[in-house]
Amino acid sequence: MQSPNFSSCQFWVALFLVMATSCLVGSAVSCAAEPSKAAAITEDEVNAAQQAWCDGLVRISKIHKEGGDYTAAASQFIDDLYDFKDGKVFFRPTLAVAPQAFRTTKAGALAYFVGGNTAYPHDKGFALSPWVKAEYDNAVKGSNAIQIHGDIALTMGNVYLTGADGQQVVVDKVFAFRKCADGKLRLVVHKSALQNQAGK
Repeated sequence: MQSPNFSSCQFWVALFLVMATSCLVGSAVSCAAEPSKAAAITEDEVNAAQQAWCDGLVRISKIHKEGGDYTAAASQFIDDLYDFKDGKVFFRPTLAVAPQAFRTTKAGALAYFVGGNTAYPHDKGFALSPWVKAEYDNAVKGSNAIQIHGDIALTMGNVYLTGADGQQVVVDKVFAFRKCADGKLRLVVHKSALQNQAGK
């Protein structure tokens, strides 16, 4: 049996190394080009996001009452909790009226929360009411009406808003959250309406 030629061995080894290197480089490029998929949402994250919405609304109201920069606070609230920056948001707020009942821009959302935008003349600033407390539930108080589909979560229920006079307003809510690239949950759908109880 004839021994293989040494230079021939070197050739095949070199070819193997070149091909292996190309594969590794190609894989790295492919990985870099593909955005990493967000981890599935947990129920704890959904509840935390809903509580953050309630706390944020009360915070805007408090800053307004104290004479602070409530517009900046509302802008930060929207950036933190709504996906206007990197995605799309379908926002149908409680007291908005046609033809501006549906909002798909941050400017429209900000106008709803703090008013003062002549392009939205009916907006009085929902977050500027003297809210002192906000709580939520999902569907029925104490229930667990949350759907999770990977990096999307849906909730349906109520938000209970208490004013400085002690009066409570109950709002029906449908929220849809998306887990964004930074790992935070942000709203992509927000549909709300004043609760319409039988006999009223």
